[in-house]
Formats: sequence, structure tokens, C-alpha cells
Amino acid sequence: MVRITQVVGGADTVTRWQDRKKIGDAHEQRVAFELEVRGWTVHCCGQGTYPPAIQQALARTGSALRYFPDLIAAREGELVTVDAKDRMPSTHSDRYAISAATLKAGLLFTATHAPTPLYYVFGDLAVLTPSEVQHYTTHTRHHPSGAWVLVTTRQAHRFEEVFGRGTALAA
Repeated sequence: MVRITQVVGGADTVTRWQDRKKIGDAHEQRVAFELEVRGWTVHCCGQGTYPPAIQQALARTGSALRYFPDLIAAREGELVTVDAKDRMPSTHSDRYAISAATLKAGLLFTATHAPTPLYYVFGDLAVLTPSEVQHYTTHTRHHPSGAWVLVTTRQAHRFEEVFGRGTALAA
């Protein structure tokens, strides 16, 4: 069983990966719903759609397939991919934390699949691209472990600026 320790309000709590996945799945569903009400056709993709044996094997590799986007969406001939990032922003720093491995995979995905964009959609539905994250964090102080990059929430775009307004909002 994989366990991850996180600090919450100064106290250590142990969270199982499966519990974190449930939270991530709920966020993916929320993002998919928000896209659909804006006229996008949405389909799940990525690691979460694979059978457990493949998910477990991927977890043991450094493969960029571990970081494949969660959703693919199309509207009026436009195609986008989305990596839903929940449990952010940091409640203590007003910054989003993105793992360096996720950012590297996102930049590679963007380069390989251009012109199809990849968007990170955070728990507050704010949006950034891997290129923006890289740009905004190049000259900033990095997390001491080097495993995370931190970007201020002020740099993010509003969901409706990127994906349009919902049908209920447009009326």
C-alpha cells in the first residue's frame, strides 16, 4: 500500500493514494462537467482509465505516460487536453504546486502534440499551461527538494476566459 504523508494545519496526517485518487477523480468529473456546459464534448483519458495492473506498472516507472492528460475535449473543431490538478492552491502561500516531473511531461506532451494545447485546471478552476508554469517559475526560488515548482495564483486564467461561458451563464 502506498502512503503519502502530508502536513495539514501543522499536524501530520497519513493519506492513502486511493483516497487522494478519489478526490482527483471528483475534480476531473467537475472539470468535465464545466467543459460540457460550455459546449465541449469531453472524454476521459490517461492513467486513470487504465486497468489496475497497468496503473501499478506505470507507478513503478519514470515514463511520461504516468502524466498523460486526464481529459480530451473538442468543440466546433477545436481540440484541447486537460490535466486536472486538485488540492491546490496552497492555503498558506497563494501559489500552485506542480511537480517538476509533471511539468517536464507536460512540456514534452505539448511539444509532441502541437498544436493541441494542454491546460492544467486547478481545484479553484483556474487555468495555466505547462509553458506558462515554466515561464513564471524560471527565475523564482524553487522548492528545496527540487520536486515541485510553485507559481503564484495571480498568474492563472479564469476558466471561462479559456473555455468560454456556460450556457446557463450566457443567457
